[in-house]
Amino acid sequence: MSKSILLAGGGTAGHVNPLLAVAEAVREYHADARISVLGTREGLEATLVPERGFDLRYVPRVPMPRRPTPQWFTLPGKLQAAVKAASDAIKEIDADVVVGFGGYVSTPAYLAARKLNVPIVVQEQNARPGIANKLGARWASAVTTTFESTLLDQAHVTGLPLRPEISRLIAARAAQPSAIRTAAAHELGLDPSRPVLVVTGGSLGALRVNMTMTQVAAQLLSTGIQVLHLTGKGKSAQVIEDLKSVPAEDRTDYHVMEYLTRMDLAYAVADLVVCRSGAGTVCELAALGIPAVFVPLPIGNGEQKLNAEPMVSVHSALIVDDAQFTEQWATTHIVPLVTDGARLHDMAQRAQQVGKPQATLDVLKVIESVAKWA
Repeated sequence: MSKSILLAGGGTAGHVNPLLAVAEAVREYHADARISVLGTREGLEATLVPERGFDLRYVPRVPMPRRPTPQWFTLPGKLQAAVKAASDAIKEIDADVVVGFGGYVSTPAYLAARKLNVPIVVQEQNARPGIANKLGARWASAVTTTFESTLLDQAHVTGLPLRPEISRLIAARAAQPSAIRTAAAHELGLDPSRPVLVVTGGSLGALRVNMTMTQVAAQLLSTGIQVLHLTGKGKSAQVIEDLKSVPAEDRTDYHVMEYLTRMDLAYAVADLVVCRSGAGTVCELAALGIPAVFVPLPIGNGEQKLNAEPMVSVHSALIVDDAQFTEQWATTHIVPLVTDGARLHDMAQRAQQVGKPQATLDVLKVIESVAKWA
């Protein structure tokens, strides 16, 4: 009997990366399965899904207003068109199951699947679920969540499906930790024998993180560490300008890049990471056992602060509000921490207590059960 699955999600890396992780797992363990992805032309999926060799079907982007606006009047027509596109995709591939990862694409996918009596699996990445997945969970045959604190009924707590490159890094570090660190350090132009602090605000960067870390750059470098600072696209010039206050001979240990496609290389050398606390970042760091300083995004519905809680609660990470992440705070907390090998080792061990490296396979098992794949 042929197998077929439709995966729906997109817009941001937070939705696309776990979707691709599951798609890769389906392809690996069910080579005969037909895999299609429902996405928009505007989101990251428009590039990333075809790059990974998966079939991408487009649906119109339908933002769901959180409060009454003039958009409400155009919503029914746009949603109807999106549901039709989703229905056409489900029928064309004769999907056994629809798996939604949230975002604009998932709402029409859930509505179409319900109408066609196709079973639904919901995967919620964040501690606080979004509108689409709250809706889909009402009709789902199964719900998988990243965090135990996520309030969705009858949820299986699986953890977040991890990108294949992260799963490979976990296995490689377990087998040859020193060799993996050395190889990654050489590729990045770093010394594997010295501590490395990785700073990242994600692909778009984080102005507060960039500003504060450059303010303490001289103090950090005086301890003998190396810094790999990923500024975000279009934000490196300001960081480089701000670093001119650091003596030129010291700046050679402060490495500035806008973006790193191979984030697994940064993780392979990181002794400590300063970053936002999107679900993907938190789960990857926990699974890899990397200590962190989380500076949650100060906008949205507060999910980033909740995402960080599992690592913070076991003392494998520090957390500070964006507005409180100042030069003084970083001087007091980060500068001494990054050279405290014993404490970082303890934090790394604690991170692994909450990490879920098998999350992708656990989500796949739920899908297999719902789809009735033997």
